[in-house]
Amino acid sequence: MIIRICLYFLLSLMLAACGNNIQVGEVVNVGGSSADEGTSIFDDAGNEFQNTELVGHHDLSGRASYHPIPHRYGDRVIFYVGHHAGEALNPLTGETETNGMSILDVTDASNPVLIHHEPPHSPESRFTQHIQLCDGSALPNADPEKVYLIRTSDGIGVELMDATNPEDPVYLMDIYETGYTDRGQRQTHKIQWDCESGIAYLNGTPEGWRVPRVLQIFDMSNPETPMHIRDFALDGSQPGAEGDYIGTPLHQPYVAGDRVYMGYGASNDGVIQVLDKDRLLNGDPNASDPFVPTTENLNYPQISRLDMPTRYGAHTVKPILGIEVPDYEDNLENSMIDLLLVVSEETTEDCAANRDAMFLVDFTEQDKLFPISSFQVPEEPGDYCHRGVRFGPHSPQDYVHPNYDKQIVVLAYFNGGVRIVDIRDPYNPEEVGYFVPAVNETTFEMCSDASGQELCATQIQTNNVNLDHRGYIYALDRSGSGVHILSLTGDAAAIVDL
Repeated sequence: MIIRICLYFLLSLMLAACGNNIQVGEVVNVGGSSADEGTSIFDDAGNEFQNTELVGHHDLSGRASYHPIPHRYGDRVIFYVGHHAGEALNPLTGETETNGMSILDVTDASNPVLIHHEPPHSPESRFTQHIQLCDGSALPNADPEKVYLIRTSDGIGVELMDATNPEDPVYLMDIYETGYTDRGQRQTHKIQWDCESGIAYLNGTPEGWRVPRVLQIFDMSNPETPMHIRDFALDGSQPGAEGDYIGTPLHQPYVAGDRVYMGYGASNDGVIQVLDKDRLLNGDPNASDPFVPTTENLNYPQISRLDMPTRYGAHTVKPILGIEVPDYEDNLENSMIDLLLVVSEETTEDCAANRDAMFLVDFTEQDKLFPISSFQVPEEPGDYCHRGVRFGPHSPQDYVHPNYDKQIVVLAYFNGGVRIVDIRDPYNPEEVGYFVPAVNETTFEMCSDASGQELCATQIQTNNVNLDHRGYIYALDRSGSGVHILSLTGDAAAIVDL
């Protein structure tokens, strides 16, 4: 195991240092017995790739990075990054700052430029992971000349900022401060702001609930006068509920059309829940108080629910509607189906526990959810379990790009990098490309005792991915390796036809 870890680490460094001797696109055998088994293609920086191309890179000052959000400002494209806990030197100010939010100009994707880093505003906050933006012109009651931004602040709450000038965003107010569970927990996590309606689907801890992450819904159609609508989670999570504690806090709400797709339990005890958005936002008209978290009120918006096996979670539940199944073109029924893309997050290092996966769930009959296929990257020939730290899926792209939709899923896979998955035949998802970044000068060591002994590795951890309107892929790294901006090539590019 130690020999294999050293092999990959040294190979990355050798490739980076010896680019004149190893040519771009050269096939290098890194294990296995033949060219078909254990063969990888490396560029002159040591990045491993197939049907992808590195367009640009920025080290993000070596900060652990989480949430990638590109946003258009006229002809400019500005890239916002939410960070995990830590601190680093801000090269623009010369000051060491707590990890907050990095802002880059990526108009020229081959030359991303850091234009600002915004530390947390609360002295208690260690990070600001999650970000959402809306143009004022897209919101029902906002200043049309402004751009608004909301971001989580550690487990403390959610902030509102004026991001009209991305070089100098201005803090406006705290939208809310989290409470504590009945066991003293306090968290925030993934959020979504629906710009068309102005409704913000936030994720934090209301006072007294039994789980630390609950859907907290606010009307932010006028961002500077936020109005709380309700708190929502699985029945049994609410204050005063009886029975065993539910181990499934909300991980991510995903809002699309007239539905809200809820993923609970990122890596285990997962629950997939689909809600009627109108019922969620307005409640039962026959209830005396439709937003009091009673069993009846919490069940009222539910269209369907699927409880997953204990070993799997629902990090992300994303709809993919209207897929034409290629082998069913002559069928009189069900030649077109609706799907839920569900990703179970890998949270254990060194393959010490269950291996997680991406699932496609048939959603055609919305009250009857049924898994039809899955996707995993095999451990061999890449020897990923011995490369160090996490190996497995984390999350797909959030942005719905018309050329990728119903065809390609871009999947963050920790030390497996970025995986490009063809879902045109949803019963047989197939990998058509990948990009595994090389360890670089800002990658930091991470340690774990998940296998029963402490193991440390300096290894990439591709954490989250997203797309912009141009089709570029943005891949962030948990272990400080920066952002890699990618484009598709070859067979993968032919599918999206950009």
